[in-house]
Amino acid sequence: MKTLLCCLLLAAPLAAQRDFLNSDEIDQIRDAQEPNLRLSLYAKFAKARIDLVKNQLAKEKPGRSVQIHDALEDYGKILDAIDDVVDDALARHLDVKAGVAAVASEERQTLPILEKIRNDRPKDMDRYDFVLKNAIDTTSDSLDAAQQDLGKRAHQIEAREEKEKKERQASMSTAEKQARKEEAQKADDGNSGQPKRKPPTLMRPGETPPDQQ
Repeated sequence: MKTLLCCLLLAAPLAAQRDFLNSDEIDQIRDAQEPNLRLSLYAKFAKARIDLVKNQLAKEKPGRSVQIHDALEDYGKILDAIDDVVDDALARHLDVKAGVAAVASEERQTLPILEKIRNDRPKDMDRYDFVLKNAIDTTSDSLDAAQQDLGKRAHQIEAREEKEKKERQASMSTAEKQARKEEAQKADDGNSGQPKRKPPTLMRPGETPPDQQ
């Protein structure tokens, strides 16, 4: 009995780690290294989740609330991934105007759909109310970010990364700082002990310079 309980406890976290993309979508994202293409794919996948929600709401059948819940949860994670792609691209000074435009276009259409679901209050909404609210908030925030000036957003990302870097350095313990200093000193000492390279010469082996003859 204890063995079974341990197995169930170990399996619970694994079950919670459900991928928000299916295997085919993961392959497409992996192949799409260019940020604009990756953003367009994410926008398409987000639309697919909303279409699934709409289809489920159009049917009165048992178990649909689970499908709606998972689709909305995956949709929110896709939007998070979109924002990560944009931030990473801007930090590397890449042009993502086309991809951001595709995302913004999709989100403008999606936001009213999600708000209508909330206002209509389907009878089983209590089972996915939290993820629905999260999807609405995430869509609104992501749309605001997509409509923001990309140059300004890039500056904000740089400032945030610089602030995080300083905070990491400030939180570093005295021992860690001393250890890094010693490692750097050892590297310098090691380099200083290396024999100096002889200057290049055109003379053949065994020949004596004229001033030494």
